[in-house]
Amino acid sequence: MKPLQISPETALKLAEKLNLPLEQIMHMPQHILIQKMMELEKEEKK
Repeated sequence: MKPLQISPETALKLAEKLNLPLEQIMHMPQHILIQKMMELEKEEKK
C-alpha cells in the first residue's frame, strides 16, 4: 500500500485532532482517513 497523498501539515493536524501517532495516520487506509476527516468537519461545524 502506498503512503497517502496528503501534505505533512494535514497529517499533523489529523494526528493532533484524532490523538493518534503520525505514523498511524500515514499508514491508515485512505477511505478510513477520509471518513475521519468528514467526522472532524461535522464536529467543527456544530
